[in-house]
Amino acid sequence: MEKRFNSLKEFYPFYLSEHQNKTSRILHFIGTSCFFVLIIVAILLSTYWILYFVPIVGYGFAWVGHFFYEKNKPATFQYPFYSLASDFILYFDLILGKEKFETTQKQK
Repeated sequence: MEKRFNSLKEFYPFYLSEHQNKTSRILHFIGTSCFFVLIIVAILLSTYWILYFVPIVGYGFAWVGHFFYEKNKPATFQYPFYSLASDFILYFDLILGKEKFETTQKQK
């Protein structure tokens, strides 16, 4: 039976365990960066049609990381809100140096 997560605090360690590959982390970082850039550009230029590309770009990079490098199924499918929140937590933890792109665990 698969474990059910009832909080973001409970989910985040699982999220990190599914994001151990350096290339995958870099792709997630690029996708989340593009997410923020597209939102800022759409607002600054009042070109809100750009927002349609936000999930495509954001998830596109992340899913390439999962399917080709992590070789696992994105948690987004089962835990969309926890997964999105965890993407942002990891993103800012990478910027702040709390997490590294290169993990100490063996790469998949």
